[in-house]
Amino acid sequence: MEAGTVRGTHTRKTGIFLCLIATLSSAIGQKGDGCGHTVLGPESGTFTSINYPQTYPNNTVCEWEIRVHPSQRIIFKFGDFDIENSTSCYLSYLRLYNGIGPGRREIGKYCGPGFQRERVIESEGNEVTVQFMSGIHISGRGFLVSYSTSNESDLITCLDKGSHFSEPEFSRYCPAGCLTPFGNVSGTIPLGYRDSSLLCMAGVHAGVVSHFLGGRINVVISKGIPYYENTVANNVSSKTGHLSRHLFTFKTNGCYGTLGMESGVIRDGQINASSVLQWHDPSGQFHSWGPERARLKKPGSAWAAFHTDEAQWLQIDLKKEKKITGIITTGSTLGEYAFYVSAYRILSREDGEDWKVYKQANSDLDKIFQGNANNYQEVRNNFIPPIMARYIQINPVQWHQKAALKVELLGCQPFQPSLARAPVQSRPPLLTTEISPKLDKTTFTPDVKNNSVTPNISKDVALAAVLVPVLVMVLTAFILVLVCGWHWRNRKKTVEAPYSLIYWNRAGWWKGMKQFLPAKNAEPDDTSVRYTSSEMNRLRARNGTTLIQAETAEYAQPLVAGVTGTLRQKFTFKPEEDSKAGYSDPDGNGHYDAPVPEIYHAYAEPLPASSPEYATPIIMEISTHPTGTLGSVAASTFKSSSSTGLSVASNINPSLPRTEGTPSGQIGYDTPKGKIIPVSTEEQVYQVPNSVSQIPATSDAE
Repeated sequence: MEAGTVRGTHTRKTGIFLCLIATLSSAIGQKGDGCGHTVLGPESGTFTSINYPQTYPNNTVCEWEIRVHPSQRIIFKFGDFDIENSTSCYLSYLRLYNGIGPGRREIGKYCGPGFQRERVIESEGNEVTVQFMSGIHISGRGFLVSYSTSNESDLITCLDKGSHFSEPEFSRYCPAGCLTPFGNVSGTIPLGYRDSSLLCMAGVHAGVVSHFLGGRINVVISKGIPYYENTVANNVSSKTGHLSRHLFTFKTNGCYGTLGMESGVIRDGQINASSVLQWHDPSGQFHSWGPERARLKKPGSAWAAFHTDEAQWLQIDLKKEKKITGIITTGSTLGEYAFYVSAYRILSREDGEDWKVYKQANSDLDKIFQGNANNYQEVRNNFIPPIMARYIQINPVQWHQKAALKVELLGCQPFQPSLARAPVQSRPPLLTTEISPKLDKTTFTPDVKNNSVTPNISKDVALAAVLVPVLVMVLTAFILVLVCGWHWRNRKKTVEAPYSLIYWNRAGWWKGMKQFLPAKNAEPDDTSVRYTSSEMNRLRARNGTTLIQAETAEYAQPLVAGVTGTLRQKFTFKPEEDSKAGYSDPDGNGHYDAPVPEIYHAYAEPLPASSPEYATPIIMEISTHPTGTLGSVAASTFKSSSSTGLSVASNINPSLPRTEGTPSGQIGYDTPKGKIIPVSTEEQVYQVPNSVSQIPATSDAE
């Protein structure tokens, strides 16, 4: 006996759909009258008790013989099990045997509620006999069992739903025979299926597994949507569904793009037909439903055959060999013309070859594809395995009023010309494995337009695509290193430079620089500062040398303004605060305000020795005045806090050198460079550090 055959005969018919499944899958050699839905494939299958999921009848029997590849064993998994209990399972039971025929050995006998449905049973060899017996009973749904070869250990049954799994992504093996008359799905691709849908039936609807072959599904769980559409695909009608918490979609190989009927990539000259429906209406208008109108979603009429026989066809030339994975059809889409095709065959060929009819899996019978049930709804059918051909021909076998079609082909450019072609009439033995390709790349069928040609990328282009980004990244990294090194170098110079502008105290720097700038209301360059008579008398009362000595400071700043401005406009010492007199600079340019009543010049106390930002105190030696008029003490140039005038700071150090070139009776005030400028004894003038021209001292004030 060939693998996948079933002994016994069906004694009941449950409608055209169930009879079609029984005829195409396992009606030959079936023994008994208790067999229900049955599909036995070369690597997997599904079978049930009669009337499942309703109560099975009394006194029925059925026996299945299953054979797989000799190197494999068989595993069984129960989707449902409800056989009424009896003593030692005497009346009703399900029994499994290792082997076929008289030498078979019992694996187990099962009945009652104690049977664990999650239990997996594995055979010792590649042949198993399954026997179902029912006696007199009151209740019991019966059972649903799926099987596969032992290398598919993650087998699930046709009753597993998306809600039974919590992983966000998972892969499972679906058995053949999951297009059952019970159970349902909600949704479609690419939007997804409601999580209450049967996983394997949804896989058949999506076209990722075959009803007659089974196969692996790769599932992605995601958030649900408010509404699920109803569509017809691969003999499965999905129902509308409402909001659910989760939905699931399938990863596929991505070869489901449109090949150009709708978009126009396939030209009108590439579409031919056996005949064309043409007529004149009562108004005299001419109507022609030619093959160029057989484009899916194109407004207006469709292609329609003039003759009403099975010899009519619509042919599409793809210009080169393509991998064709599916087809979408619809009727006339015009309300007044209810023309559509309800069933059709698919034929294909290459250049110089004969037409080949697409066959049923594991059979030499022509595969009849379910078409439309009305003239407006789209129906999709997938080819598993895919067709490799240049020419495709659609041959209507059933239609309503007139055979009318609008079509779109699904597929892609073949990556390997040696891929399996469409099944031919001479089929290998059923023992030969025929597994649908594993589909594991995309989560849904993409709506790809103009996919007639897949670009052929050469190795040079691929190499350039890799090298260009690498070179760009290397060049960018090199530029960044150069920029960082330049910044680091400048930073080091900045830290080492003692007079760097970046680290100056900006307020103090500006105060110093303002002394070099001309005052807003500056007098002419020959303007000098005059001492009052009272101030000169006080100075003459002191003894000492007339030498001004200033210690060198790190930041030598001008003491007072020179010939370019008046004393009260430019000075660097803060005057003593007086609660009675407010300090103000009429020009607003001085560092410190001077007292408004000009009783004294704006002298100030020296800054601390630790902060030589502006200037250091000046020590004057007055030695050229007449004897007795000035004391031989060092006179401080700072304003005294007492009301009696200038206070004596200390005795003059006689070792201080007298400045050479300084005439008697003149006092020079030191500049930051140490240059001594002679001035009149009656007219002491302060000089700016970078004075452009020095005015010689005169005996009389101008």
